[in-house]
Amino acid sequence: MRAIFIRHGQSTGNAGMPCHDLATIELTEKGWKQARQVAADWTEAPSLIVTSPFLRTQQTAAPTIERFRNVPVEVWPIEEFTYLQPSRWNGTLAADRAPHLVRYWGEADPAYCDGEGAESFDALLRRPEAALGRLAALPSPGPVYVFSHGQFIQAVRAVVTESELDDRSKMLRFWRKGEPPAIGNVELVQFDWTNAQWQHHKSGD
Repeated sequence: MRAIFIRHGQSTGNAGMPCHDLATIELTEKGWKQARQVAADWTEAPSLIVTSPFLRTQQTAAPTIERFRNVPVEVWPIEEFTYLQPSRWNGTLAADRAPHLVRYWGEADPAYCDGEGAESFDALLRRPEAALGRLAALPSPGPVYVFSHGQFIQAVRAVVTESELDDRSKMLRFWRKGEPPAIGNVELVQFDWTNAQWQHHKSGD
């Protein structure tokens, strides 16, 4: 089976606007245009469409859902990684949060949780493992289109391609100051379930 993960289109948060509720961040007009282009570009009907509970992924998936109206849609816990306590950072700009991001990733403690509503890196990694287990158990050969978030998809890739590393080692490789996001808006990342294991399908394979 094939699972194709799609990061959401450009959101208001990506565009530098203050965020007040991580779950209800919306797409920008550019994000909607990207979502419509994703839907138009598919060359194969999926057997299942999966979205996260967050609005920006559901908006990104909407044109694809409209195109494939007879395909079932499910919401799974594949939302973005929230590692700073939301109540302390809602309404702030990315620049306000930057020093705390540097501290968090620099300490690289996978068990650390920043507070209520936040998640440890350990807990993040368990969610991709669970999602991959659900995908592998599906009776259909796929493909499955999975609309999710940049760091969640990055965590899926780490689980698949860095299985020999422990959680702290994965965390040390996960984020670098000043580097662009590992997964771009509406970037597609494919994983193949073959011979009872997941493989990352790289472009050109």
